[in-house]
Amino acid sequence: MRAADAVALWFGALRGHRSRSLMLLLAIGIGVLAVILLTGLAQGARTFVLGEFSLLGRNTLIVLPGRKETTGGVPPLTGLAPRDLTLQDAEAVARLPAVRRVAPLQAGLIEVSSGGRSREAFVLGTSRAFFALRQLEVSQGQLLPELPLEQPEAVCLIGTKLRRELFGSRPALGEWLRAGDRRFRVIGILAERGESLGMDFAELLVIPVASAQALFYREGLFRLFAEVRSPAWLEPGKRQIRGLLAERHEGEEDVTLISQDSMLAAFDDILGVLSLALAGIAAISLLVAGVLIMNVTWIAVSQRTEEIGLLKALGATPAQVRLLFVGEAALLALAGGLAGLLLGELLLWLGRLLWDFPLAAPWWARGGALLLAFAAALLFAWLPAARAARLEPVAALRPPGAR
Repeated sequence: MRAADAVALWFGALRGHRSRSLMLLLAIGIGVLAVILLTGLAQGARTFVLGEFSLLGRNTLIVLPGRKETTGGVPPLTGLAPRDLTLQDAEAVARLPAVRRVAPLQAGLIEVSSGGRSREAFVLGTSRAFFALRQLEVSQGQLLPELPLEQPEAVCLIGTKLRRELFGSRPALGEWLRAGDRRFRVIGILAERGESLGMDFAELLVIPVASAQALFYREGLFRLFAEVRSPAWLEPGKRQIRGLLAERHEGEEDVTLISQDSMLAAFDDILGVLSLALAGIAAISLLVAGVLIMNVTWIAVSQRTEEIGLLKALGATPAQVRLLFVGEAALLALAGGLAGLLLGELLLWLGRLLWDFPLAAPWWARGGALLLAFAAALLFAWLPAARAARLEPVAALRPPGAR
């Protein structure tokens, strides 16, 4: 049998059983589509989270009050502190040889109002260095002034959404707003940034850290950002900060230090496992499609015994008969797999366009889904095809009632 004859028989059989072929195409296409969409979603979450953490910079350390020992997994983001971090601690850390700049953070929710409009807002007390550490810019006005950390100042910066809700179409620069029982003059509007590490900068109110301490009647810091001079200074910086704070806290090492690399590694491992798990769940649908192929091929063999007998009587070998059924399944798997892949990529592209989220299936998911669909089709079609190849020509050509 020539290759052209085999291909003609494949397409003839598929055209002759359109509903069956369409059902198998849908089963395989949906399986591949599920793999592409689920892995694309997981990969998008992974890219987004790692991109957010990378904004901190490789040289940045986060100092949290409280000490927690961990053995793998995500580093602790909060701690139970026997002693608070203070502004004096921040100033002492800033004087260390390994440290370039320090940004203390004080945070809380409070009601803000202006001109009869009010809403609850997230207030962040920090210093000018925070803007460089988090790569923040202003669209109007200026950054926080350079101040001693202990000096309060009645100035603030606000996000774009907060500006619209408090001032409407009125200019906000130079205007006053009330936060709690204190008033602040708007000196800057933050540039559009969206959410980052759970913080929506469009709704943020930024004030000097000493002003935030007075506003919330709280001296202890929420956390402390410390930027070392270069990645080579990261480990020396950790040792210097731990040693300094232990000395200031009566010899007790009661802080937790987190580097960007440790957070990236932890989240990368977790999200990588999640991607594989979702791919495995989606791949089950391809195995179900393979079982469907086997059942349909069994039925096709029983319905086409006379055709098989005629082919063998004309000289077709068992291998050629087997190839007839396996080739049909492979052709369906290839067509269904490509259709599912193209539809999945189209939906991910639409998702990126509509939600501005980095949805993209990894290369191994694309290739793996197609290979798995192809392998499942060949594997589950082999047994019925082998049965067809073993049929004797004379027995196969008998009428169904005489067999």
